[in-house]
Amino acid sequence: MKKIILSMFVMAAIYSCKNKDQKSEQAAATDSLSVHQSADTEKIAFVNKETSPEELTQHLAKNNDTLYITNFFATWCGPCMQEIPSFKEKMQELKGKPVKFTFVNLDEKADWDSAVKNFVEENNLGGNVILVDGTKLDQKFFTTNFKQWTGGSIPFTYMRKGEKVEEYSGLMTEEALNSKISSLLQ
Repeated sequence: MKKIILSMFVMAAIYSCKNKDQKSEQAAATDSLSVHQSADTEKIAFVNKETSPEELTQHLAKNNDTLYITNFFATWCGPCMQEIPSFKEKMQELKGKPVKFTFVNLDEKADWDSAVKNFVEENNLGGNVILVDGTKLDQKFFTTNFKQWTGGSIPFTYMRKGEKVEEYSGLMTEEALNSKISSLLQ
């Protein structure tokens, strides 16, 4: 009898753990890129997982009441690295609001485990950086997703809230970032 009761407890424990895992997976699936907004104290590990152009297109097309700020960058790009601190400050300022920051890294795949990983860890952006193989982004990708950007230069920032869209090519100053976010949050 004791074995039967013990077996029932073990089965109940396993079942409850499985339900928690399924709920976690379902929550992560609500955002196709599973980008997580992190707090300064919370360290999220860098995940070397490639995002396809199709997944990125789905992310860029999201049309709801969340403001999606998507910045295209590379670690070798000086202007890209200059604007990151302003984005990080804004992320902290807007924490808890319906705003989602995503940084799309366009470094070569050979640099993902070195330069990109170091950058992500130093800036605590593990939950906000996605990796895209830039060689897979063809002209159709750019004409489908953007009004003005042809992929010829970075940094590039794309902001969308509902039907409102803002595109910004080049180094975005803190003032420009604040202005664009304010206009889209109204």
